[in-house]
Amino acid sequence: MSVSSASPPVLIIEDEPQIRRLLQLTLESNGFRVHQASSGGDGLARSATDRPEAVVLDLGLPDMDGIEVLKQIRSRSTVPVLILSVRNSEQDVISCLNAGADDYLMKPFRQGELVARVKAAIRHRQQPETRGAIIAGPVTVDLDARVVKRRGEIVRLTGTEYALLALFVRNAGRVLTHRYILEQVWGPAYAEESQYTRVYVGQLRKKLEDDPANPQLIVTESGIGYRFAV
Repeated sequence: MSVSSASPPVLIIEDEPQIRRLLQLTLESNGFRVHQASSGGDGLARSATDRPEAVVLDLGLPDMDGIEVLKQIRSRSTVPVLILSVRNSEQDVISCLNAGADDYLMKPFRQGELVARVKAAIRHRQQPETRGAIIAGPVTVDLDARVVKRRGEIVRLTGTEYALLALFVRNAGRVLTHRYILEQVWGPAYAEESQYTRVYVGQLRKKLEDDPANPQLIVTESGIGYRFAV
């Protein structure tokens, strides 16, 4: 597939030239337009000027830790961020998700899986909705306008947080299993990655609930999943 100015721009923040080249070839051959940065500082600058639709971020950068780069990107943007790293502990994954990452892929990676995950992250952010507003306690979710408010104030959500909330809203009152949530938001390959639902539900509760420790909107159904109570 040819790359044009209309192709979705993706920013790669990676210090290893060989991996940057592989990522570039992989993404460009699948219709993306690629921008590159070899350090955290350069990546932060380019994330602001190049306006990417997704960021692929390595954690082991020469000038700063990738999680700090992620936090700074997330402080000013909801652009989907896919972490690409050799760090493979559950705590590393959870730390990145808590800091605002949309996905986490370990090196060495499969090229097809990388492309699929980048496409999914962009799709979550851009997916049009066809249902009007729902009011749940202090929270209003307008799926047509893609606007979430709490007590009249706009709530900033990442693309994945919004995709998860939209799934809950479209199924308000129904119990959704962990597997169903993972398959709908992240894809079938994530059906067993239960830490994703725990982390992202926790993040939504912090942003939406009056008392995140005693949630009234996103209710846990023990051993099963979650229910959005309207």
